[in-house]
Amino acid sequence: MRVLMFGWEFPPHITGGLGTACFGLTKGLVKLGTEVIFVVPKAYGDESHQGFRLLNASDVTMDFMESEHQEFWNKIKYMEIGSNLIPYVGEEEFETLVESKELHKTERQKSVFSRNFKFSGKYGKNLMQEVSRYALIASSIASQNTFDLIHAHDWLTYPAGIAAKHISGKPLVIHVHATEFDRSGENVNPSVFEIEKKGMEEADRIITVSNLTRQIVIEKYGIDPTKVYTVHNAVEPSDRPDLTNVSKHVKEKVVTFLGRVTYQKGPDYFVEAAHKVLKRDRNVRFVMAGSGDLLHRMVRRIAKLKMGTRFHFTGFLDGPEVDTMFAMSDVYVMPSVSEPFGISPLEAMRSNVPVVISKQSGVSEVLQHAIKVDFWDIDAMADAIYGILHYQGLQKMFARYGKEEVDNLKWENAAFNIVEVYKTVL
Repeated sequence: MRVLMFGWEFPPHITGGLGTACFGLTKGLVKLGTEVIFVVPKAYGDESHQGFRLLNASDVTMDFMESEHQEFWNKIKYMEIGSNLIPYVGEEEFETLVESKELHKTERQKSVFSRNFKFSGKYGKNLMQEVSRYALIASSIASQNTFDLIHAHDWLTYPAGIAAKHISGKPLVIHVHATEFDRSGENVNPSVFEIEKKGMEEADRIITVSNLTRQIVIEKYGIDPTKVYTVHNAVEPSDRPDLTNVSKHVKEKVVTFLGRVTYQKGPDYFVEAAHKVLKRDRNVRFVMAGSGDLLHRMVRRIAKLKMGTRFHFTGFLDGPEVDTMFAMSDVYVMPSVSEPFGISPLEAMRSNVPVVISKQSGVSEVLQHAIKVDFWDIDAMADAIYGILHYQGLQKMFARYGKEEVDNLKWENAAFNIVEVYKTVL
């Protein structure tokens, strides 16, 4: 079985759990004998890709002849969701294409365009343009490669997956790692919502990372439940050197929040719970590791609560830095408002760190040795943190059995379930 897979990021160049999950699943699929062509908008050359082919979309040349482009144009009309989402190929070329929808008038074998698109692979102001360009490249890749099905990860790649499906006629599986309702609550971006909905409607099968996400897909997007399957994420075995002797340089216990400092991750609830803990015990330090649009608001709130000497901001941490942070932590807290899954608690438990997680997370469906609280219940969150810090037996129990639990959550098992979903459309 050969799979054409579209992602937006790949380790070590990641901004969150999406790239980590793609890497783990791909390695798991390869171990099961599945061939994978993994496409990213921009590859840097230092990615680990043993056993599968990593394709850099920035290296792909678009060279559609008239007859080929006519077929492509007819099948790419789904992209006309909004004016800023129509495939972007440069202003002059775009105007030419819009004026030439009846492409049979073009002289046969005349090249419509031939060029490379250079992707940033980032999440900046030109994101929608890159998503659309990526779909163009996907159609070219699909026409030049042999594969059995298409697998597209998250909304950024759904248009690419649909384009590849329309060109090749192969079945499309989309992987929902998060929805716009997770990221933005009820204030959804309508353009992103439309892309997600179109991807779900066009997909032959949908994989969600939790039952929580599955219900959102069914209820919020109106998708047929029979084509939506849940496959929980896993965690990579730790290949880092032993960090048990890492020095904290502080005598106090350390409680850590690690993730994007955005609405979805619930950083404000972490701050309020920290304030309650510090009222009972000043010998604790809290760390917020990450960056995001709420960071300045968190800094102001810490200042207002006069917790500056007990609260630290690290900024974004990469792989080795994350491991070091966990090695220095006594408790890890994930207070997410809506978390489709949440790999970071697994990484913390792998490092023998007890965790407190919100009940509104997909990972709570698979973990037994974790304290689960409602994200909004800052009293319960503060009590859980205080209890782990002050009752040694509790801390040892969660650390020991938690590690044993996550060691059994392997990507090969997730990959096996993915293959079973593949088989339903092949």
